[in-house]
This record gives sequence, structure tokens and C-alpha cells, in this order.
Amino acid sequence: MSELSEKELNIVTSRARADKAISSLKGILIGINSDQEVNKEEINELQKWASNHKELINRNPFKEFMAIIEETVSNNIPATETIEDLYWLCQKYENDNFYYNGVTSDLQILQGICHGILADGIIDDKEVRDLEKWLEENTHLSTYYPYDEIRSLILSIVSDGKIEEEEKLVLKAYLNQFVNLENKEIEKQINQETNEINISGHCTSDPEIELDGKTFCITGVLKSGNRASLEKTISDLGGIPTKTLTKKTDYLIVGDNGNPAWAFACYGRKVEKALDLRKNGHKISLVHEFDFLDAIEDLK
Repeated sequence: MSELSEKELNIVTSRARADKAISSLKGILIGINSDQEVNKEEINELQKWASNHKELINRNPFKEFMAIIEETVSNNIPATETIEDLYWLCQKYENDNFYYNGVTSDLQILQGICHGILADGIIDDKEVRDLEKWLEENTHLSTYYPYDEIRSLILSIVSDGKIEEEEKLVLKAYLNQFVNLENKEIEKQINQETNEINISGHCTSDPEIELDGKTFCITGVLKSGNRASLEKTISDLGGIPTKTLTKKTDYLIVGDNGNPAWAFACYGRKVEKALDLRKNGHKISLVHEFDFLDAIEDLK
């Protein structure tokens, strides 16, 4: 039997090396956070950890780890939040086996189904029924975004035994959040048809923002500027910016950073907490960064 090449050996042992690397990172994070302070030298050590594990960068969750560390170094994410986000990712990896079990694959299939349904720009009754059937057969995805939201919408559509055209239009608008159609003519058609449809989900679409006395928390990296600038804008308009997400938070502003940690079926710690709060009856709106800026433009 021939010996494995170095490349083959790396493939065979990559999972074990990933486990070891993440355990090491978790220990580093615990150590850094033990004094409740994070300094430049400690962030530099995280940078070196990332550099030492470059060969694993194409494996999830290493893309997320590297991106979060990089954004912190460039001062886009507060250092203390970085430690919490990285630790959250470690726990996801260890406790849920989040990145390597069937959940991620099945959520990607769900995204593909949404894509296929919208591919011709038309939703018919059979597609609605087939989606309902698939959702019923994959209840193990319950609690994972956006399974619960899509299933809730589908159940409301089919509950009376009739599928109305208006209901299909709402479904089209909702699924359009998760799909990037290659056919730009069809995409334009769908956008025009659903332009007046208000939907709610991960982030509130076309939100109505009330600032006076309301509490705002920001997560992710902002494309429009830095957090300090946005927090000042919120304060100037009568809102209350906060660093932490609590039951009293009214709005969570989600930065549009293009970070792989915000890819489909993998969203950040604060977003997950906000969704949990909503499911438990707390009123909190998740608002996309640019939707928030558009909503307050007339208030400035």
C-alpha cells in the first residue's frame, strides 16, 4: 500500500486539524476575556492564529473566523464584540455541529427551491403545495432562519384550502429576498410586481422607524460609515444607541458588510438573539442598514 501524499494526508486529517484549531481558539478567547478587557496585543495574537491556519480558510467556519478578525483589525467591529462573536462561532461548531451536519446542506436546498420557484417569474398552486410538502418533510430545520418564517407564510396561505393570487404575490415578494436570479428581465418583472408588497422577515422591509425614546443596537460592519457616526445620528434624532441587545431593544440595525459570516443560513450572534426574542413575544425590528438610512433621511 503506497503512502499518502502530503495533499492527500491534509484532506484526510483536515477535520481533525479543524477541531484542534477551534479548540485552541476557544481557549485563547477564554484567556483573553478573563480580565474583561481586550487590547491591541491580544487582537494581534488572534491575527497570528488566523495566519497560522491559512490552510483551513476554505473550510467553514474558518472563513467566518478570518473575516471577523480582519474587520476587527481594521476597526470596523469593536474588539470586545469580536471575542463574543468568535466564541459564539466556536460553540456553534462544537455544540450544534452546525457547519458539518445536514442542516446547512438542507437550508441551501431550501434556498435552491426558492430560486427554482421564482426562475420563470410565476408561482402556481402546485409549486406552493410542493413547497409546503418539502417543509413538512424537513421539520428538523425548525428554529433555523428562514425555515420557520417561510413555513409560517405557507401555512397561512394554504390554511383555508384556497390559494389566492394576492397570497402568491406576497410569497413571491418574500422568496425574492433569498434569490439572485441570473435572468435580469425576470428579476425586474418580480421587483415591479412586488413593489407595493410589505413583508417582514429577517430584516423589516420598508420599515417605519420611530426614533424618539427608542433603543437601537448595531451589528455587523457598516458600508455607509462607522458605528460612532451612526450612533451620533441616532442620538441627534432622539434615539438611544446601545452596545448590547436586550429585551428593551426596539431596533437591531444589521450592517450590510458582505461578510461570509452573514451568508445564507449563517447569521451573527446578535441576529440570532433578536430572532429568539421575537419568537418569545418581544417586539424588536431587524432593519437593514440602508433601509434605516432611507427611513430617517427625511428626519434629518
